[in-house]
Amino acid sequence: MPRQPEQRLHEIELVPHTDPASAGPLTIETGRVHSGRLLLRFEGVSDRNGAEALRNTLLIAEIDPEELPEGEDEYYDHQLIDLDVVTADGTEVGRITEISHLPTQDLFIVERPDGSEVLIPFVEEIVAEIDLEEQKAVITPPPGLIDDRAEIASSRDEA
Repeated sequence: MPRQPEQRLHEIELVPHTDPASAGPLTIETGRVHSGRLLLRFEGVSDRNGAEALRNTLLIAEIDPEELPEGEDEYYDHQLIDLDVVTADGTEVGRITEISHLPTQDLFIVERPDGSEVLIPFVEEIVAEIDLEEQKAVITPPPGLIDDRAEIASSRDEA
């Protein structure tokens, strides 16, 4: 599973590329994790107005495509994007188009064949296997995650 932000901090380039490019270059002065989020301070950005001007700027770190994360169950986003997502019985769910990194967990954003999207939590209980050779992610979703057939438990007997 992916590393937490504090584990990624040492891997960030001092001067990452930016998107849009016009927002850069940005030199990272310091970094820390607060409430599960990575907070960075950039040289020359000393107040809230300067920070607000950088809102929605994407930082892009270059990684050698042959480089693999240290842990057995760790992946870089680029390894997961475009994987086919299937259930354990082989039912096609869709294709991973994006990874959303949230404070509590990461989510696969999966585009279904009909063009709709479904969010799949990237947790062991749901993502059973990542097979990079076969280019697929095998999931065991709970009822209601990828369809509308949620099971509703009730202690009342229906008459």
